[in-house]
Amino acid sequence: MPIGTRNQKIAGLGTHHIAIQTVDYEASVQFYTEVMGMTEVVGFETGGRRAVILDIGDGSHIELFEPIPGTQPSDDAAGNIVFHFALQTSDIESALERVREAGMEITVELRAAELGALSVSLAFFKGPGGEVVEFFQVNN
Repeated sequence: MPIGTRNQKIAGLGTHHIAIQTVDYEASVQFYTEVMGMTEVVGFETGGRRAVILDIGDGSHIELFEPIPGTQPSDDAAGNIVFHFALQTSDIESALERVREAGMEITVELRAAELGALSVSLAFFKGPGGEVVEFFQVNN
């Protein structure tokens, strides 16, 4: 498939971010910004934990979360270092309906969220191998 080919099934589909639960939040933010050269898009708090979305440099992102208290990285979603990946879409409703029709389990129904100054719509589902996938749409 040639680079730059547009998806013909889900409008605007692309990778938005990789979510990483850190072991040491401050050290991770410092590494990804100072060493890797990523820039902060927005910082916010969710579920009592700090989080930040960093621009990798090509329009895709890394989202860093403080660890869940009392957990260590493991094979389950609660303690895993990478606990989901997000696919950006410009038509989240159609994208969600498409995976629902394909028989995927919707684990978080479509909802609006305010991540600091960023207004988004999101939904989660389990892929065919049980992987957790997020649809992510930035609202204007």
